[in-house]
Formats: sequence, structure tokens, C-alpha cells
Amino acid sequence: MIKKIFTLHLLKSLLVVFSIVFSISSFSATLDSDQWNRIQSGQDLLILRHTDAPGIGDPAQFSLSDCSTQRNLSEKGRTQAKNIGLLLKKLGLKQARILSSQWCRCLDTGELLNLGKVEHLPILNSFFQDGSTAQQQNQALKEWIGQQPMLEPIILVTHQVNITALSEDNLYPESGELFFIRRNALKGGILNRDQRIEIPLQ
Repeated sequence: MIKKIFTLHLLKSLLVVFSIVFSISSFSATLDSDQWNRIQSGQDLLILRHTDAPGIGDPAQFSLSDCSTQRNLSEKGRTQAKNIGLLLKKLGLKQARILSSQWCRCLDTGELLNLGKVEHLPILNSFFQDGSTAQQQNQALKEWIGQQPMLEPIILVTHQVNITALSEDNLYPESGELFFIRRNALKGGILNRDQRIEIPLQ
């Protein structure tokens, strides 16, 4: 019985390792070396929708200071965030400056990447409940990006509505989808499908 349990545990471990290796290969194949160098040097940025958090929006009386009142990451979402961080590390991104929406599911996604301290950036906050701030936040984000020194990799963690509003072709990112932002293209819609980084999530 003990031998059977050990064998099953070993098989499961090998499947996890194979999955990670396969994911790294698939991920790296979606970016050419020049684009990856631009991300690593901080010339271009990464933007990520928070990982899996079941539901839509938040309860009517939610509070940013109380995670229990918000939609939060599922176990799947927590695993997704850890795997994304692991893949980025395997590709050479050992550390990054991480800026996040103040929603707990975004902050937790950023923390679970395990690539650096997570900073609050309110212009990444969701405007799902109040779309009237979308244009103002988009413009503020573009200006913020343009003002950052190109000294280190930067990862932005935000929401579906924010990424959709930044896009020129009505992108609707899945939970945990990752895109890169070109610093030399901060006018109009700054995201499109060609900037999606295909990364298999378990």
C-alpha cells in the first residue's frame, strides 16, 4: 500500500514537472528575443488580468480595506499566479516592479508571482461599477507609463474592464491573461491581440 502511494505521488510530481517544462517552451515561443529583451530591460511593460476569481464584479457593499467583502482568488487562481511567476523566472525575469489595482484579487495575484514587492496604483483600479472614470484612468495610465524610467521590468496587475478599455480591438482577456505594452505606442488603443502572450495555465 505504501509503495503504491509513493508511486502515485512520484507520478503526480513528474506530471507537474512535465507540465511546467511544456508551458515554458510554449510561452517562450510566443515572443521573439528582441521583444523579450525589451521587457527584461524595462523598455516595454507587462500587463496582467488578475487570475481566476469566480463571479462578476463585487458585492454592492464591498470595501477595498476588507477582502472578505470582495471577490477573491480561487485555489485555481492562486495556482495560476504562482505558475505565471515561475514561468517568468525560468525565462530570466528574476525580479520586477509590480504595480497593482487596490482590489484584493489583483494584490494577491501580484504577491503570488513572487517577483517583488507589490505597490498600489489606483489608476489600475476597476471601473466596472462606474465606467465614467474609464477615459480619465486610461489617459492617466498612459502618462504614468511614459514617465517611468526604463531601469527595470514592470508588471501591471489589473481587471478585465481596464484591459478592454485600453485595447483597439475590444479585447476581452481571460483571467490570468498576459500582454505586453509598447512604450513607443501610447496613443489611442495601446493593446491588441498581437500583444497577447500565449501562456498555458494549469
